[in-house]
Amino acid sequence: MSNDVVKAVSSSARKFKNLRWYILILFLIGVTVNYITRNSLGILASELISDLKMTTEQYSYVVASFQLAYTIFQPLCGWFIDVIGLKIGFAICAVIWSVACMLHAGAGNWIQLAILRFIMGGSEAGATPANAKVIAEWFPKKERPVAAGWAGVGFSIGAMLAPPIIVIFHVALGWKGAFIVSGALALVWVLLWWKFYHNPDKHPNLSVEEHQYIEQDQEPVQEKLSFFKSIKILSKERKFYGICIPAFLAEPAWAVFSFWVPLYLAREMGMELKQIALFAWLPFLAADLGSIASGYLTKLYIKFFGFTRINSVIASSVTGAFLMLSLALIAVTKDPYVVILLISIGGFGHQVISCMLSALVVDCFDKGQVATMNGLRGSSAWIASFLFSLIIGAFSETIGFNPLFVAMGFFDLIGAIFLITLVGERRKHQH
Repeated sequence: MSNDVVKAVSSSARKFKNLRWYILILFLIGVTVNYITRNSLGILASELISDLKMTTEQYSYVVASFQLAYTIFQPLCGWFIDVIGLKIGFAICAVIWSVACMLHAGAGNWIQLAILRFIMGGSEAGATPANAKVIAEWFPKKERPVAAGWAGVGFSIGAMLAPPIIVIFHVALGWKGAFIVSGALALVWVLLWWKFYHNPDKHPNLSVEEHQYIEQDQEPVQEKLSFFKSIKILSKERKFYGICIPAFLAEPAWAVFSFWVPLYLAREMGMELKQIALFAWLPFLAADLGSIASGYLTKLYIKFFGFTRINSVIASSVTGAFLMLSLALIAVTKDPYVVILLISIGGFGHQVISCMLSALVVDCFDKGQVATMNGLRGSSAWIASFLFSLIIGAFSETIGFNPLFVAMGFFDLIGAIFLITLVGERRKHQH
């Protein structure tokens, strides 16, 4: 430990036991706020379309502008966070998305709204790479799968909490007030992040013992690379493709859960809006449970099958891929409540896969590139999300949703083959 580090962790400030978990909670609150601001548009969509005199097609361009920016900027935000540091990098991203959200209240037409959504999508893209960075900096390797599982909770709990929170703001203040208050909420979180987040070497509330525990198997810090040099190095790794291809195949399901399930339940299952409101949040609750369970599954695979840490993470992800087969069964049921159950099983399985892919990024790549790599993983996922949304829009009217659900049921098993082949560790032969 350097003298500066010893000084920081040995300061007279109060020490918190298990500080790393409090840091993770602080980050999770930020991700939850991130999702509340991003989902505000969909919740307020009908009134926005009416007030701004948008067509449905124009509204789809507004949605697409966010998705496009989120896809493009994930690796750029990741590289930015790797180079400038997590505290400053993620704070800058959060300030931009907060202000952009508040400015939605001043939008007078769909073009202005689309520009604001693009800015918001680009800055909110920092959440995925920051997720990997906080786990890499604050957890030893043996705890990272469990930490990644808990970190995934923020991404789905935000989607679950957004509707009631935005509706409350809307009832009290109208749609303009809802945007302003949700953006202001994000700015409040930025102040908390700035005050309480420091990296482990500088955190005054971190004990020497916990710092040593975190650092026990940390990789040495590498030189900071330019964006394109970083991409060039990462793209030569077979593990890069072993993670990005499964991420690409996994994400269409999450896009469907987020953007299309309410429409499916109404159109194909004949459910009324009130019924949808009562049940549509269940897949996100199941997703939360899948996030939490994923890391603990790895411990079971290590304990009962003697898997290496990497292989246990892969096994947990493959378990999630088999659970995704539930989506294929939707094609053979007409009961809306069975459909919600099957989608919820899929939500659980998807988050197991997503959290374990994030854990693999942290475990398989250098700490100085981990945010960039997780950004690339996220971009791979969002490219698929963007394309699959277009496919649903183009074909759901003619072939219906069932063939698309069957396809989603099998996508992740194909991804599992790439994961096992390109990332899995082989047993070393004894001589």
